[in-house]
Amino acid sequence: MKLIYLYTNSFKGLSKESWMLALVMLINRAGSMVLPFLGVYMTNHLHFSIENTGIVLSFFGIGSVIGSWLGGFITDKIGEYKVQSFSLLLSVPLFCLIPVFKTEVGVAAIILIQSIVSDAFRPANSVAITKYAKPENITRAFSLNRMAVNLGFSIGPALGGILSAISYEFLFFANAFTALSAGILYIVFFKKRNKLARLKAKKIKEVIEIKKDRSPYRDSKFLLYCFFCMLFSICFFQLFSTLTIFYKDTAHLSQQSIGYILGYSGFLVVLLEMGLVQVAEKYFSLAVTMFLGTFICGLSYAMLGFDHGMLTLVLSMSLLCVGEIWALPFMVTITALRSGKNNKGAYMGLNGISFSIAFIITPYLGTLIAEKLGFTTLWMGTGILATAIAIAFYFIVPWMIGDRKHAE
Repeated sequence: MKLIYLYTNSFKGLSKESWMLALVMLINRAGSMVLPFLGVYMTNHLHFSIENTGIVLSFFGIGSVIGSWLGGFITDKIGEYKVQSFSLLLSVPLFCLIPVFKTEVGVAAIILIQSIVSDAFRPANSVAITKYAKPENITRAFSLNRMAVNLGFSIGPALGGILSAISYEFLFFANAFTALSAGILYIVFFKKRNKLARLKAKKIKEVIEIKKDRSPYRDSKFLLYCFFCMLFSICFFQLFSTLTIFYKDTAHLSQQSIGYILGYSGFLVVLLEMGLVQVAEKYFSLAVTMFLGTFICGLSYAMLGFDHGMLTLVLSMSLLCVGEIWALPFMVTITALRSGKNNKGAYMGLNGISFSIAFIITPYLGTLIAEKLGFTTLWMGTGILATAIAIAFYFIVPWMIGDRKHAE
């Protein structure tokens, strides 16, 4: 009963806007069914070579970097409402255009544009969360949003597998429909609220002299923090690349078993995230939370260097989920606390770029180490690097924002 109370209590106090932002994210990410099947689409349907398919897919990461920067920059100029609306609605025709292109150059170009437009949404969405969440609930609001992302990514690939078996074109059109649905829902719900928020902000500006905030690109402390966020992401993002190869080639799991473990991870994050975030906010400082989250992620990978039996694989994935919960949402909270009133978009964008760069580096670096030195070296090295990053976070976080227990 205490566990049930803790879990239900973790959702209390969140604003209607926070719930609606999470619902929009759920619909949008449930529709993100194209990405897991792009590689199969290019190799099996368009008959690209594996090497060329990898090159084309790298343009998704490049677009993510550009989109994160551009989204953050524009958000500070025109506001998060317009950026999110344009991003969702412009994604609709772009998804429909993907099957029109049949060459490597054409597909790379449309994926680059689509990635820029889609990832411009992320910093704007983060700014919206800080805008509408109550100050004492900011991390839980980010966690609720991440729950929606995880739930959406659990639903999306399953739907994508069914739709792609019918037709790849049907897959792209279904993705466009979900983006349109999320866009309409967002605009209808937030149009009036955004207008009221702008009027309120305008009145405040009339009576308070606005001090110009610094650029995140000149904030040396924050740049160092983003560098370690990138290193953490390189460790963590192996979940989407080298870890599945390890499951298949070394642990000799079937594709069905791999799907079960990945599905289990998404379910576990949805089940535990809000409760564990509340525990961290209540009992840990931000520095301790970041240390524990990063260290546990490293431990989950390091233990694979000693054994790859099913029990170890499940335990490792469970620890990875706990570490993720105590690291990723708090990274965004720390970014929000470091930013000023008028440059949150730029700060969110720069932090998003650190993740996007890691998304480009991780698949190549992880597979290279695994091929040249073996998976044992890769997992032990990941554990050591994550431990060093955890120690760095422990000192950097209070250096940047002070050693607060939660976002005041």
